[in-house]
Amino acid sequence: MSAAAGLHGADGLHTLGRWTADRSLAAPHRTAVDDRGCTLSYGELERRAAALAAGFTAAGYVNGDRVATLTGNSSDHVVVFFACAKAGLVLVPLSWRLSPKELAGQLEVADPQLLLVEDELDLLAAGACALLPRRPRTAALGPGDIEKSVPPPLRTRQMSDPPGGTPGLRREVHDDDPLLMIFTSGMEGASKAAVLTHANCFWTNLSLSRTMDLGSTDVVLAVLPQFHVGGWNIQPLLAWWTGATVVLERGFEPGRVLQLIAERKVTMLMGVPTQYLMLAEHPDFATAELGSLRHAVVGGAPMPAPLLRIWHRRGVALSQGYGLTEASPNVLCLANEDAARMVGYSGKPYPHVEVAVADPVTGEVLDGAAAGELLVAGPGVFAGYFRDPAATAAVLSGGWLHTGDLVERDADGYIKVVDRLKDIYISGGENVAPAEVEAALLAHPAVAQAAVVGVADDRWGETGVAFVVIRPGMATDEQELLEHCGAQLARFKVPRRIETVGALPRTALNKVLRSRLRDKLDGSTRAGYPGHTAAAVPADGSPA
Repeated sequence: MSAAAGLHGADGLHTLGRWTADRSLAAPHRTAVDDRGCTLSYGELERRAAALAAGFTAAGYVNGDRVATLTGNSSDHVVVFFACAKAGLVLVPLSWRLSPKELAGQLEVADPQLLLVEDELDLLAAGACALLPRRPRTAALGPGDIEKSVPPPLRTRQMSDPPGGTPGLRREVHDDDPLLMIFTSGMEGASKAAVLTHANCFWTNLSLSRTMDLGSTDVVLAVLPQFHVGGWNIQPLLAWWTGATVVLERGFEPGRVLQLIAERKVTMLMGVPTQYLMLAEHPDFATAELGSLRHAVVGGAPMPAPLLRIWHRRGVALSQGYGLTEASPNVLCLANEDAARMVGYSGKPYPHVEVAVADPVTGEVLDGAAAGELLVAGPGVFAGYFRDPAATAAVLSGGWLHTGDLVERDADGYIKVVDRLKDIYISGGENVAPAEVEAALLAHPAVAQAAVVGVADDRWGETGVAFVVIRPGMATDEQELLEHCGAQLARFKVPRRIETVGALPRTALNKVLRSRLRDKLDGSTRAGYPGHTAAAVPADGSPA
C-alpha cells in the first residue's frame, strides 16, 4: 500500500481534498485564485482549507453533513469547497438569484446542518429561513470568519441521507462519498438536488484533462456562477488540480471580460451562448486582444452557427460542448481542429464517458448514424437525487442515465443536440424541433433572441408559437418574420404566430424556460404574451 493509500485509505485515492495539499507542496507561492485583484496562493489555500476542515471536525460535523452556502463567486467559497472535501462534508451552493420562497424550497430539500451566508445576502437568507418550519444554523461567510469559530451542527439526519456515516462517527473520506449537491435548473417543474461524489468529480475532471491541454501556466477566467456545476467542474477544479490560476468574476460584463482577457493573459474560458453573443456585440470586440485565448468552450445551450463563425474569424477556436448536472457535467466535446468544420455539433464523448442513442419510443439502442435520445454511462454519472428515490430510478434505468435530449449522430460518430424531447411537438404528424425554428428566426438580422413552443391546435394537433426579442434600433413585424421562416423551413415548421416580447424567461444558465412560456399560453393571456412580466436577462449579461 502506498503512503497516500495509508493516509486516506485505499478507497480514498480519488478524493479532492488531496489536491490542494499536493499543489501546496509543489508550488506554494503560485497564485491559485485571483479574486478581483486579491490573490490566494496554493500554500494559503491549503492552510485555510485545512484549518476550516479541522474546525468542522472539532465542532462535531461528520461525514455526509451538508454545508449550504449563499454567496457570489469568491476565494472564500473555494476555501469552503476544499474544506468540505477534506472533512467529508457535502457542499450545497445555492443560487443568490432566487426569490426567498424559491430559496426556502431548496433549503427544505437540502436540509443542511449549516448555512454560510455572505454579508450582502443576509436579507435574502433571512427571508428564506423565515419561511422554513425549522431554520438551519447560520454563520457568516467571509475572510477568516468561519475559520475562527465554526458553530456546532444542527442535526437532522434521515435514513435516506447520502452515504456518509452516522451522527457522532468520524471516518476517512471515501471516493463514493458525496461532495457536491447541485440543484438542477428546474426547466420542467421543481428543481432537484443532484448528488455528485468525489469519484464523479475526479473522473469528470480527468476526462476534461484528456481533451483540454490545461497546465500550470494557464490562466482560467471563471464567469459561471458557483451555484452551477459548471462553476466547479468545467475548468476551475481542473485548474486547481494542475496548478493553474483561476481569475474569478462575480458577474458578467462584456467590456470587463475583454479587458481581463488582455490584461491577465487569459488562456481558457467557458461561457454560455448569450455571453459570447454579448462579447461579440461589444464595440471593443473587433480590436480586443484575444491572442492569449487558446481554448474557449460554449455550453448550456446550442450555439448559433453564425456566432461560432464570428469567433472563428477572430482566431478563437470556440467549440461547442455538451453536458448536464447529472453527468457531473462533461459528456461531449468538439476538438479545436473540428470547431470550424463541424459547426453546430457537440462532438464525441469525452474519455471515460460512454454514450448511446436510443429510440425514444421503444428504448432500443441504435447503431451507426441515428437520431434518438442520448444515454450516458460512466464514472461521472451522479449518485442520484437527494432523498428522491423515485426520480433517481426514473432517470437511471437499464444501466444508463437518460438525458431527455434528442440528438443526431452521423456515420463518423459526431453528435448534434437537436432539442429536449419534451419540447418536440408534432404538427400534422410531423415532428418539429423548436431549436430548428429558433435558428431560422435568429438568422433574421432584427431578431436578437427567440423561443418556440408547441401549442394545441384543433386541425394539426399542435402548432408552434414563437416569442422573439427584437434588436434595439431595428424594426420588423410578424408578417415579415413569418415570410422569413417560410423561405427557410418546411411549411409545417413555420410558427402559427409570432409574439414580440421584451425578454425571455430563463434559468440560472440562460436556458429558455419554455415551460413558463407554455404556462402563459395556457392561461388567460393565450391571445398575447405580456412581455413586461417575463423574467428578464440581467443587464450585465450574467446567467439569470
